[in-house]
Amino acid sequence: MKIAIISDTHGTIAPGVLDLIRGSELCVHAGDIGNAAVLQLLEMENIPVVAVLGNNDIAAKWPVRDAGILKKIPSEQFVDLPGGQLCVEHGHRVTPVKLRHDKLRKKYNNAKAVVYGHSHRLVCDQDQYPWILNPGAAGLSRTFGGASCIILTAMRRRWTIKTFRITI
Repeated sequence: MKIAIISDTHGTIAPGVLDLIRGSELCVHAGDIGNAAVLQLLEMENIPVVAVLGNNDIAAKWPVRDAGILKKIPSEQFVDLPGGQLCVEHGHRVTPVKLRHDKLRKKYNNAKAVVYGHSHRLVCDQDQYPWILNPGAAGLSRTFGGASCIILTAMRRRWTIKTFRITI
């Protein structure tokens, strides 16, 4: 199963990222979505979406017309995949930053991987389980070297991860 993992779009998915995630069976968005148009774009590409709220996903920062959609997005999600569970949250409430990975591992200790966003920095910490994955920013702001995403291939016996960065 091919899963696209993105975060921190802040209203726009970088075109190169959209090209990379086409054909995915699922897209996981780790928050700071920015507006409903981001989710609708993924749906138009026939990619089912699992999304969580980020610290910027609040009514004051989203278009008024999107309020109904915003209210339906949870702060965390649990996705059962072949070979294990993927847990998703934005990560902004997990502090201090230097302990974030340890705290996420403890909080979601039964998962195979935990996805978070918020920092806009691409990170794949696979030193121990659960893996801690941050796809970086898939939008156009604060990309730290280019928009990025992760493609996770989940099979019953093995998961593989590929990271991508697109220079904008």
